[in-house]
Amino acid sequence: MSTNSQPETVTLTIDGTPGQAWAGQSVTAVLVAAGIWPLRRNPVNGQLRGPFCGMGVCLECEVTINGRPGTRSCTAHVTDGMDIRTHTEPLPTAAHG
Repeated sequence: MSTNSQPETVTLTIDGTPGQAWAGQSVTAVLVAAGIWPLRRNPVNGQLRGPFCGMGVCLECEVTINGRPGTRSCTAHVTDGMDIRTHTEPLPTAAHG
């Protein structure tokens, strides 16, 4: 009997791009392994932000998961069919009149 079993692979989508990950990995680990470090923009100055504390305290890793914004990617674990959206697009500029 072999004890070298591989983890279950799940399919997911990151910003519209399909991918795969091991079931149970943190969403942050999956994003960083895919080379995605910036996860959102600071709402005040537009600066790119990414994982910092890794334990759900700093809020720098917030993404939208399955349509639910403000989800901490470091405490969420990937599941089959998960849709992950980062928020790195530029902030809209205020119209000056």
